[in-house]
Amino acid sequence: MQPRIRRQPTARQRRLLGELAELFLAEGFVEFTLDDVAARLHCSKTTLYALAPSKEQLAVKVVAHFFKSAAERIEVRIDGIGDARKIIEVYLAGVSDELNRASDVFMADVAAFEPARATYEMNSKAAAERISAFIAKGVADGVFRDVHATLIAEMAGLLIDGIQTGIVRARAGVTDAEAFTALSELLLGGLRPH
Repeated sequence: MQPRIRRQPTARQRRLLGELAELFLAEGFVEFTLDDVAARLHCSKTTLYALAPSKEQLAVKVVAHFFKSAAERIEVRIDGIGDARKIIEVYLAGVSDELNRASDVFMADVAAFEPARATYEMNSKAAAERISAFIAKGVADGVFRDVHATLIAEMAGLLIDGIQTGIVRARAGVTDAEAFTALSELLLGGLRPH
């Protein structure tokens, strides 16, 4: 038996994923049926099944598409920036901007649906790793005071986990986007040389 080869999505499928992401970001995904989605996007259910074999798998695929696309846009924003302070500022502003696109119902649906929540968690861990690298670079470049970069990055990672799991939202009454903006302020103020 030959292994199944994953095909890259066609241009039409990529466009449809983008449209699905915009719909889900605005209105969530739990309450939609495949019939609802097909009607809203003026396509057939067969077209949707070509993307994923079930509504649940389609939701996961769209959530993953959103986070992957967001990460790519953020990386473009920081490309070519040499100063670690500016990288962190622009990176976390990018995270905040991307999450600002997500409605409360979308975030609630992600939190309530374990496979989608796992996708968010994976992306949060990747963000924590990126921030760790930026902090280490800033310390090495002398733009941040000499701190235990791994410890600070781990603390930032714990805050990112708290944002991702909804704890910060529940306790502080802020959106995830606002929490990432505050994280940027905290990091940049705390790492500033004396």
